[in-house]
Amino acid sequence: MVHSELGGDKGWGLTSSFVTHLRREHPELVNNRFDPAIIRAGAAEDAPGAHGTTVLAMRFDSGVVMAGDRRATEGFTIASRGIEKVFPADSHSAVAIAGAAGPAVEMVRLFQVELEHYEKIEGRRLSLEGKANRLAEMIRQNLMAAMQLGLAVVPIFCGFDLSRETGRIFKYDLAGGRYEERDFHSTGSGGRDARSYIKGRWHEGMSEDDTVAIALEALFEASDEDAGTGGPDVLRRIYPNIAVIDADGYRVVPEDEVARIFDGVLDELRVRYGGAPQ
Repeated sequence: MVHSELGGDKGWGLTSSFVTHLRREHPELVNNRFDPAIIRAGAAEDAPGAHGTTVLAMRFDSGVVMAGDRRATEGFTIASRGIEKVFPADSHSAVAIAGAAGPAVEMVRLFQVELEHYEKIEGRRLSLEGKANRLAEMIRQNLMAAMQLGLAVVPIFCGFDLSRETGRIFKYDLAGGRYEERDFHSTGSGGRDARSYIKGRWHEGMSEDDTVAIALEALFEASDEDAGTGGPDVLRRIYPNIAVIDADGYRVVPEDEVARIFDGVLDELRVRYGGAPQ
């Protein structure tokens, strides 16, 4: 039987889509998992009010950098200062979440399993476009909860395209619309502020270090304008999550390295805002 990259029937009870397989074999585990009626009935009492805020992605000369602030909010309250918003999707791609934290994290975990399942069944990896399309479908399945309960999930997906040998960035709308951004993108409550800053600094051929520094500056600028975004917290030593995806795969920039880069950024910021470098 013919099947597509998004998962079709193999003819002997297997499917390359883990979600399709789960819906067929154990529909109670996947169907209506964000159904407003179920949430109202208390079956999902842990459905969170916490919302993640600003995440971004930028291309550089040999890959893509993805970063996210660490703050989650509940209304006017800081729910967490240390939430993680950047996750590996597989060895050469990543997802950054903005929106309702609980459904977003669940979606990412299911997406990770989906990609692993596809590789095991098909014996090959899903293309980067296929991964982006699959995530779009999962966002679309969450539309009812987003519209009726405000549990919106609007991630960024990026990866290193091994066939094109370049980093690529995909953004989404609430209904699961998928769009490719050429150079950079940011979303969340501080997304517009971060994008405005990146727009004035990004240029073709940037190094990894310069891109990480601009990501930190952009998150700082977003936090300066948006109450929902948490900038680097030097006092508590809480720094943004930053990951790099290139030909060698996904890797996290260690927190000590992020702190070192931000120390250099701080001197520039002090001068910019009328202080003196230390």
